[in-house]
Amino acid sequence: MGRRNKNQLFEGVKVVDTASKGKSVAKTDDGAIIFLTSGVPGDVVDISTYKKRKGFYEGNIVKFHKYSEHRTEPVCEHFGVCGGCKWQHMKYDSQLIFKQKEVTENLKRIGGIELPELEPILSVENPYWYRNKMEFSFSNQRWLTKEEVESGVDINRNALGFHKPGMWDKIVDVNECHLQADPSNEIRNFIRSYALENEIAFFDPKNKAGFLRSLMIRTTSTKEVMIVLQIFNKNEKLLVPLLDAVAEKFPAITSIQYVINEKANDTIYDQEIICYGGTDFITEVMEELQFKITAKSFYQTNSLQAYELYKVVRELANLQGDELVYDLYTGTGTIAQFIAQKAKKVVGVDVVPDSINAAKANAIHNKIDNVFFETGDMKAIFTEDFITRHGKASVVITDPPRDGMHKDVVNQLLELSPDSIVYVSCNSATQARDLSLMKAKYNVVASQAVDMFPQTHHVENVVLLKKI
Repeated sequence: MGRRNKNQLFEGVKVVDTASKGKSVAKTDDGAIIFLTSGVPGDVVDISTYKKRKGFYEGNIVKFHKYSEHRTEPVCEHFGVCGGCKWQHMKYDSQLIFKQKEVTENLKRIGGIELPELEPILSVENPYWYRNKMEFSFSNQRWLTKEEVESGVDINRNALGFHKPGMWDKIVDVNECHLQADPSNEIRNFIRSYALENEIAFFDPKNKAGFLRSLMIRTTSTKEVMIVLQIFNKNEKLLVPLLDAVAEKFPAITSIQYVINEKANDTIYDQEIICYGGTDFITEVMEELQFKITAKSFYQTNSLQAYELYKVVRELANLQGDELVYDLYTGTGTIAQFIAQKAKKVVGVDVVPDSINAAKANAIHNKIDNVFFETGDMKAIFTEDFITRHGKASVVITDPPRDGMHKDVVNQLLELSPDSIVYVSCNSATQARDLSLMKAKYNVVASQAVDMFPQTHHVENVVLLKKI
């Protein structure tokens, strides 16, 4: 079978593994590699390719000969369209298997790490309804199905939902999302219905016009709810009746806020947030700690599993009460405060001033007096002045973004040379890369994967390093 053209048909091919970004990998009998978006390991399929790269193809499944034992029926009507739950067609137990496999292979292959015996990945009790934050976009450019396009009927194009993958200007109109518990779906559907009935303009992403831009819904394990409505321009005749209607329909909402954003993009971190009703924050609880969460605050989006993750961090740190701990990329200081009782002193560092301000406020609220927070560039934080102010840490906890730690941060850590490092990561590939830079001086003595995001390929991993 020739394979020079990118549009090829491969028949009876077995899907053999998962890949990055939620994709799967198929392999033909003569060794051709094909990346798919909807396969499950164990499927036997016919594949039509649409792109040829050096060493592999990309394609779509056009026929099933055999369904994998790992496969299940997705529960969401929007599966495969909105792109949010790429593994919903895989049984949850199987998702855990492949997440654990990915972490292990990344640490071994990329990091060159000799791994200790691993504990099983920590699963979640309920693989649905777990997210505490969702962001939905308004658009007058709703994504249409093929049937709708071909119908020739004049169709309402307004939508409130998620961006269609690969189509920045198209929004998939969402009826029910299975990731955030009610009243999330009820609030979103009510606001959309109200806007349609009252002919309020949805945002036009191409012409930068319209009124309604986005809707953020945040919830807590204590049943508090925040909504943040983003609008394109100030028009109180449209805004006030809408927010009043939401408050009347959902009196249990804790916080109603809005933001006027006339920029080209939807980011609100440089915008003023206006509190319309209730408080300007909601409160999450973890053990005896309380964390005030604002519209701009970072907080782990799975509250219940965040607690399990932090318990892993605390256990691996194995603090005895006399340690000085640095908490890098501290965000709003949740880990720093969670471990504070076990340490003599904790110093949290983050580059975002708003996060550090929130961390300080939460520490005061929780009456924790042995945590200190500084705003600083992580690549330059371990100066002599910093160490003189706080002392030299014997334990470092680091929880960087998906890109991992900058090599300068790794070098600073090696120079600081703490006795132990607890490395929390949402990307085991970049974590493994960083670990490979430290393995001459540190051994990996424990590694624990934690599933934070069921129905997706994402997985957290916590590694304990001990100085050789």
